[in-house]
Amino acid sequence: MTIVQPPARDVRLAASVDRSIRLISTGSSAGSTCAPELAKGPWEFDRGPAGYGPGASMGDVIPTGSPRQGALPDEYRRASDAELHDRIRAAKATLGDRVVVLGHFYQRDEVVEHADFVGDSFQLANAALTKPDAEAIVFCGVHFMAETADLLSKPEQAVILPNLAAGCSMADMADESSVEECWEQLEEVYGDLATPGADGRVPVIPVTYMNSSAALKGFVGRNGGIVCTSSNARTVLEWAFERGQRVLFFPDQHLGRNTAKAMGVPLEQMPMWNPRKALGGNSAEELTHARVILWHGFCSVHRRFTVDQIEQARREHPGVQVIVHPECPMPVVDAADAAGSTDFIVKAIAAAPAGSTFAIGTEINLVQRLAAEHPEHTIFCLDPVVCPCSTMYRIHPGYLAWVLEELVAGRVVNRITVPDTVADPARLALERMLAAKPPAATPAAVPAGA
Repeated sequence: MTIVQPPARDVRLAASVDRSIRLISTGSSAGSTCAPELAKGPWEFDRGPAGYGPGASMGDVIPTGSPRQGALPDEYRRASDAELHDRIRAAKATLGDRVVVLGHFYQRDEVVEHADFVGDSFQLANAALTKPDAEAIVFCGVHFMAETADLLSKPEQAVILPNLAAGCSMADMADESSVEECWEQLEEVYGDLATPGADGRVPVIPVTYMNSSAALKGFVGRNGGIVCTSSNARTVLEWAFERGQRVLFFPDQHLGRNTAKAMGVPLEQMPMWNPRKALGGNSAEELTHARVILWHGFCSVHRRFTVDQIEQARREHPGVQVIVHPECPMPVVDAADAAGSTDFIVKAIAAAPAGSTFAIGTEINLVQRLAAEHPEHTIFCLDPVVCPCSTMYRIHPGYLAWVLEELVAGRVVNRITVPDTVADPARLALERMLAAKPPAATPAAVPAGA
């Protein structure tokens, strides 16, 4: 497991997406942003209509009943950046080993600066296990990540999400009731889904991406399924094909399609399941011949990247290496030089010879941070418009200062707890993933253009 240490302060200042957006919004810097409102404090949106907030997911429909964040006390909303950083450092010093702060790769650098560990969601959940004596785990990420940390941490440890409104639009695109209904319809087509056929395999194995709710992880755990990450999706699909004649993959269609295509599954055997239509919008015959049933879900951050952007990068930067995340649409992955997880991207850049040029197709906070950390390279985001993840951006130093100072005062706020009825099967699905080890020669990344 690779965990990146937080960047030094001078690197943070150079990498700050928040600073870039403020300069653009005031006309002090060239460039453009998808939402000038990003320059405001996220508490402005906590008080408004339910939504993901400005940024890449601002057009996505948020489910009814999604978590809302209560009003952040005035003292944190009015504090200067410098004051908030001082208060966070002071609270962490007071708490010492009683707290561990986790920062996702996509967090704003003003938050990452204070993280004890930086990584992807599963890396961070495991990093928390290295601090078994910590009373509180403050997860600076989004809701499903805090749930995963709660699944893997000790019962007495409190997992805290600084802003409850930090959800994930892709994770919300597959809810438990819709997946249960899909499962029932598939049973009408395939028969008893728990009964193996003549080849010893059950009709379908459910696979959920890590970027999903604990409830869906529990669903796959109860139904013989497994969890995957963007790093091990191929290994997990191989595991599933050994046990099932086909796979139901949710919530991200693009990761499922890119991975299965690289494994040789024909596109015509990968129908899309639209939960708003009977049989997902497919015929029984199409489902009978399917090998991978893809849920109609996607990441709004990675859907912004296009083949035109890649072609422009190649015209303007001869010799550029284009690396994209496998959550990008298939034509983008096919046109890139390589595709892989955030950890893959970080390692590829670190291993490259000095003077390399990279165009990266993933969240802007990580891209700008990598550019600042590797001045020996030329690194830029494929999308010229500054448009961070809407929900990651809901975490702000003001919220981090608030939850930490509440801990100093002996109060736990914004605790994320997964009930045992969900947690037990969800852990089973995660344990299956951990037991599915890739062969030593199998690359972790999805090969581009395969």
